[in-house]
Amino acid sequence: MKSKLPTSSRKLERCNSIQPFLKPEANPTNRHPSSSKRSTAMGPHDSTNPRHELVIVLGDPAGIGMEVVLKALASPTLPPELQPLLVGCRRTLISTHARLQQQTSHPLADPAALRIDDQPLEASVQPGQPTTSGADAGFRWLTRAVELLQERGSRALVTAPIAKHLWHAAGHRYPGQTERLAELAGHQRSSMLFTAVSPTSGWRLNTLLATTHIPLSQVPEALTPDLVQHKLNVLEGFCRRFTSTPHLRIAGLNPHAGEAGQLGHEEAEWLLPLLDQWRKDHPQVQLEGPVPPDTCWISAASAWQSPTQPGPDGILALYHDQGLIPVKLLAFNAAVNTTLELPFLRTSPDHGTAFDIADQGIASPESTTAAIQAAWDLS
Repeated sequence: MKSKLPTSSRKLERCNSIQPFLKPEANPTNRHPSSSKRSTAMGPHDSTNPRHELVIVLGDPAGIGMEVVLKALASPTLPPELQPLLVGCRRTLISTHARLQQQTSHPLADPAALRIDDQPLEASVQPGQPTTSGADAGFRWLTRAVELLQERGSRALVTAPIAKHLWHAAGHRYPGQTERLAELAGHQRSSMLFTAVSPTSGWRLNTLLATTHIPLSQVPEALTPDLVQHKLNVLEGFCRRFTSTPHLRIAGLNPHAGEAGQLGHEEAEWLLPLLDQWRKDHPQVQLEGPVPPDTCWISAASAWQSPTQPGPDGILALYHDQGLIPVKLLAFNAAVNTTLELPFLRTSPDHGTAFDIADQGIASPESTTAAIQAAWDLS
């Protein structure tokens, strides 16, 4: 008989009850069965090695989150020792699985073979029919996931998509999951990085955003020397996972990177002096920029397509679409949204809820598979 967490442990406390995350030391001697024999029970004495466990939140229940997670977890490319712990509604996941079996021939993970921290829906939600109650469920599930990370010391967090406007309609005024996670973790700062490994060349594309979910009209005011310097430091730290001498690039804000002040003043007034000083402070790093935005990703595109072409180890984009347009053009199904600066690593697929194709069995799991793999590789 499958065990569930006691009701009291499943009750959610709001953000003020979440203490800053502290990860306990993992037990390296605790070994676990392969994915085909994963435990179906989730209880207070669960013995899963936290270094093998990824907490996976199922996102908005009306979207494609459950579908892509079930498809992704059936991938033979994922590490066999991976132990996923899903957070969401067990009943909805089971019904999603049953419908998918009739809709697609794609391999699916069996919910009966998955550990699920069951968080039942408080109101009925139909696939493809977004509601504020469904959005609220996704919000509660994310909060519960951070509780589990805190309690269990799990390896990392993977989040399926939510709809930001529905969070707002449900009373949760956050720009997105990233900002909510930073609040839950007790961190004022977090960074959004998109990473992808080319299936053709093996080269890794890394693009960090200096600003994220704000209107374009607010970007010039939001960009400050302190912010840009901080984001360069974060990007350098991430790229040092792969090389001791990172090659970084920063895009300009204005067309032609300001054209010597003719097309904008930010580069000449403060960005160029800041970058000169940053280079002096980081002599082991090759920093280019500010590079005109329309050419900043050209060598990255060449490196993505050919193993003989060099590309930068990391690129700093100054605003959301400046970075996301080239990332999605090059690596839409392979890119992973990665949250840095939190006490835990979080990854997410690089797409939204796709309500319009929910419950059709046609959603691609490629980005979710990449997000799960990245959470494992980078944590």
